Amino acid sequence: MKPLVAPELDRYVLDLLPPRHPVIAEMEREAAVHDVPIVGPAVATLLATLARSISATRVFELGSAIGYSTAFFAQAVGPRGKVFYTDGSAENAGKARGYLGRLDLLERVEVLVGDAVTSLEKTSGVFDVVFVDIDKDGYPAALEAAAPRVRPGGFLLADNVLWSGRVVDASQRDAATEGIREFNRRLFARREFESVIVPLRDGVAIARKTG
Repeated sequence: MKPLVAPELDRYVLDLLPPRHPVIAEMEREAAVHDVPIVGPAVATLLATLARSISATRVFELGSAIGYSTAFFAQAVGPRGKVFYTDGSAENAGKARGYLGRLDLLERVEVLVGDAVTSLEKTSGVFDVVFVDIDKDGYPAALEAAAPRVRPGGFLLADNVLWSGRVVDASQRDAATEGIREFNRRLFARREFESVIVPLRDGVAIARKTG
């Protein structure tokens, strides 16, 4: 991933964060060694802060990998909240269960294995937060499925929306880059959301539903 800011500024931001729980730190090491996509501590802190800001108790993640962002959301929703984890890999789901169990958070999480959008469509109700972090060519479909499921006043969030700067490189026409471009266009065209992109890490879209 190409950094969006100077490496020394990125390191400065990360160094300001408090030390993570040993299990969270272990997840970060596994992600680094095995190239597992996680949002990292700065973005995860942002996600949790946004969830807490609206007293979120129902969070749906489209794409959860080993449960890194899931853990931050689960801490944010509290003991009476629920986070819906999704991943297409049973192996990832097993690892996530292990980590979340060691963090005493597993009771707050429902683990769903399979296609994330399909899992959302099979899950009833609306959500305080929906977080999109699946394969990037699937982002437009994820938006169409997720937007109606966010409650008024809730957040639709998405990671990697600047895609290492490839979104502004006209020579990049691969499916992933085009998927993110289309997601961004559609999100910002939706009048029921107030949307902004924060250039943290790989770009985070924050959209608050106003109606």
